[in-house]
Amino acid sequence: MDFHPQPAGGQPRPWAFPAPERGELSNGLTVLRCHRPGQKVVAVEVNLPAPLDAEPRDREGVAAIMARALSEGTDKHSAEEFAAELERCGATLDAHADHPGVRVSLEVPASRLTRALGLLADALRAPAFPAGEVERLVRNRLDEIPHELANPARRAAIALSKELFPEDSRLSRPRQGSQETIEGIDAAAVRAFYEAHVRPSTATAVVVGDFTGVDLDAALADTLGAWTGTAAEPRPMPPITADDTGRVVIVDRPGAVQTQLLIGRTGPDRHDSVWPAQVLGTYCLGGTLTSRLDRVLREEKGYTYGVRAFAQVLRSAPGGTGASLLAVSGSVATDVTGPALADLWQVLRTLAEEGLTDEERDTAVQNLVGVAPLRYETAAAVAGTLADQVEQHLPDDYQARLYARLAETGTVEATAAVVAAFPADRLVTVLVGDAAQIAEPVRELGVGEVTVVTDQ
Repeated sequence: MDFHPQPAGGQPRPWAFPAPERGELSNGLTVLRCHRPGQKVVAVEVNLPAPLDAEPRDREGVAAIMARALSEGTDKHSAEEFAAELERCGATLDAHADHPGVRVSLEVPASRLTRALGLLADALRAPAFPAGEVERLVRNRLDEIPHELANPARRAAIALSKELFPEDSRLSRPRQGSQETIEGIDAAAVRAFYEAHVRPSTATAVVVGDFTGVDLDAALADTLGAWTGTAAEPRPMPPITADDTGRVVIVDRPGAVQTQLLIGRTGPDRHDSVWPAQVLGTYCLGGTLTSRLDRVLREEKGYTYGVRAFAQVLRSAPGGTGASLLAVSGSVATDVTGPALADLWQVLRTLAEEGLTDEERDTAVQNLVGVAPLRYETAAAVAGTLADQVEQHLPDDYQARLYARLAETGTVEATAAVVAAFPADRLVTVLVGDAAQIAEPVRELGVGEVTVVTDQ
């Protein structure tokens, strides 16, 4: 039997994170475009600086309702007609609100880009905010809240935010509002928030995909370029303060067979020079199945299906005064909560005493840098990262330079960064589980005062 010769691997080609072209439309809208040959599905991300700390205190959650309502009809189409027009384009339109602002995302085949951009422009330019649709979105949000509180991971995140940040900080409260604040939102409140914060002069659109055969300049000018609005000064960011005094909060769930754990504190954002080393060290600690936490808690002890360490930017400012959440998250069986936490703390102490190994560092670099081209195979992935950079006031070449910095970071530097990020005596621990079974074993660990709270 004759076989075709086995294909030989080719030579690896140099890769760098795509560099966008920056421009501005006549209405003041900033545009970042990135031509990606072969990416026939174009991704568009629009950043709207409508931050959560701008919400009225008694209407928190209005940004999230506004984001959802952007696709519920315009001055040209009802909600049903707008959805049908998107479907005819083969497009998807999503929006969500977070601490930095509102993000609107569009994906559409390149052949229908202009038509879909027209719909996006209508949603931003003249949303209808029908009273009936806003009422429906408010009811939907109210229905979501009990499910979120019942979810151990979400409940832990809510408790950690409340513990870390002062009561008067928006960061201390649920991002999409509470039942009390959501109940007071109506179409007038949504309209008022929109008119106060949504305008082209402060917004940025990121467009990524294959523009072959598309007159992108004309398409943008005829659609997003027709959006008008008044100018506005950048909104100052309130200072971020947090209390990372070592302590434990147990959210009591009687009868729970697992304990959800979330251990965290705040740290520097991506403007800080330590960020690349912190990324590398955090990955070594708990970024993958072969990281230290999983090797001990999962492979050696069998306490968990997985524990992860991560850094998540909360909010950034041009001057670099932002902050990130540094956290360890996972779940363990109720009866081994005490031993699992003891071993987790021992991992942190051993890391501080002995440091990372060169092998751990090399593996992390390969996993973070070596697979980057796969991570950015789609236009949506590239657009999302570029939009993140805009949202966090970073230069357009930040991601490309970050990969170079990661490759240059040594073992000692990565060790120092991760030890500073996760000091064993400066961590707030939230446990969602059966307090009757886990409180005493946790107190015996001596990692801080233990408080038990119950859901009402």
